[in-house]
This record gives sequence, structure tokens and C-alpha cells, in this order.
Amino acid sequence: MIFRELERLGILGINNRVGRYILRHNKRANYPLVDDKVLTAQRAMAWGIAMPENYMIVENYGSLKNLHLKIQNYESFVIKPANGSQGNGIIVIKEIIKEEKNGEVRILCRRSNDKLMDIDEVKHHISGILSGLYSLSGQSDKAIIQAKIDKHHIFDDYSYGGIPDIRVIVFEGYPVMSMVRLPTKSSDGRANLHQGAIGAGLNLRDGSTNNAVIKNQVVDLHPDTGHKLMGLKLPFWTEILELAAQCYDMVELGYLGADIVLTPDHGPILLELNARPGLGIQIANLAGLVPRLEKIRLEAPKNLLAKERVEFSMKNF
Repeated sequence: MIFRELERLGILGINNRVGRYILRHNKRANYPLVDDKVLTAQRAMAWGIAMPENYMIVENYGSLKNLHLKIQNYESFVIKPANGSQGNGIIVIKEIIKEEKNGEVRILCRRSNDKLMDIDEVKHHISGILSGLYSLSGQSDKAIIQAKIDKHHIFDDYSYGGIPDIRVIVFEGYPVMSMVRLPTKSSDGRANLHQGAIGAGLNLRDGSTNNAVIKNQVVDLHPDTGHKLMGLKLPFWTEILELAAQCYDMVELGYLGADIVLTPDHGPILLELNARPGLGIQIANLAGLVPRLEKIRLEAPKNLLAKERVEFSMKNF
């Protein structure tokens, strides 16, 4: 009975997501372009798509020996696994502290939650990444030291601690659904729905919020700022959708999730891509994906430019 009701509402389930959309529309040979964030960054650079700058790639344990000599030159940075998922293994360093004693310099890294890590703890975390602790496949991995992105002022009343990101589901190059993930105290300042971040559905026509949930429960206010979640309208909305649509052309995956962040100085930039985007976006929007996916499959014109595909989506969804 429940499954029939979900089907009536157009809710996409895991089996149909895999069988009808991912397997049929995603070339397995292209998965590494999305799963490996180093390859994603290289492809994005070739396509002229902006992403956070990668300061360095740590590929082996030997590179850790002189790590402190390199990171002491950065004001802030992010450590992330190249093949990680769901935000696992990511650490945000917002400040580098240098303490000099007896002619020696000790480096401390202040995290986004204000906890301090010494250089040995940073190396230990990166060692875990290299061992594959956070890898999708469980195989050995690379660690990315990446530029930290600052928060756009539009989110000042809607976010606790970290940087919100915008998830756009793209099907055959057409944006079909979107949400913004807003960090909370319970999510430790991360835009991670599993850890307690807010998922706020976005209207594709104008980038305004239409609903918000925390762990599948509808909420009206941000639990930490007390601000109403309805009424947020994202700037650069058309540019956000066009960026997401271009990712289809860049990696040639028919069903994907594009994660985008708004920066104070450069507008929207691509954070990462996902070849198996989760289904919680439907709860955030109180809408099913199936009717939209089928409209694209059956009615959407082929061979349009990204800008034209976005116009179709904004008009129809």
C-alpha cells in the first residue's frame, strides 16, 4: 500500500534510480571523472568551469614528511579525500597558528569548530585518507589540500559555522530538482544532511525556498539562528543552473548531482559532482523526481545548449 502511494506521488526509489536512470544513462567508463575529485578538477579546468583551487595533492606517505613546510604558507585550507563521499574525511582549517619557542616554530591548525590540531594530527588524518579509510571503493586514495571557500553574505542568517552548498540533479543535461543544504550546530557546521544539516527545497523557476527539513522532519526556522527558512531566494540563480547543466557536457553522465557553492567574490563555482546522488532531495522539495525525469526523457529537445536546457527546466519545473 505504501509503495503504491509513493509511486502515485512520483517518488523515485533506490531500485528505480539505479535500474532506470543510473545504469541506462551513465557510462561506467566516465565514473572516474566524477568519483575522483582530482580528475574532476582537471576536466573542469579544461572546460573553463571554476572550482576551488587545489593547493596540493598528497599521493603517498613520503609526501607527509615536509608537509608542515607547505601548509604553513596558507592562511586556511580544506583537507579532503579524492574519492570520498557524503563529506566523510573532510576537515576545514580556518586558521594557521605559528608558535615560536626556543628557536623552533610549532604549527597548529584551527578547525571550523575551533578545535586545534597539531601537525602530527593533521598528518595522521591524511594517512587515514591515503589508506582508503574514506574511499568509495575502500582502496588507497589521494588527499587534496584545497582552498577554503568563504560564505556568501546571503546565508548569514541561514547557516551555522560552515558553507552551504546547492545540490542540483541534472538529467540528460536538464536541471530537474534542487535544494540548498544549510549547516547547523548539530551537523558540526557541515552541509551534511545525514549529520543534521537542513535540506531546503528550491523552486527551479527562481531559486526560492519552498520547504525545509532536518532528518526528514519539516522545519520552519533555523534551529541555531532562529531565522525563517522560507523567504530565502538565491542570487545568480540562472548562472547556478547553467553551471550544473554544463557539467553534463563536461563528464557525459546522464544522471548526476552537481554540488555548487556561492562565493562572495566570484559567484557560483562547482564544488564536486556525484554519479549516484541521493534521494532526500525529494523530501526537501515535497515532490517526486519521476514525473520530471520522464518529462525530460519523453519531451525535452535534444542537442540544446546548456542555456537553452536551463530555460526549458525553469519553464516546466
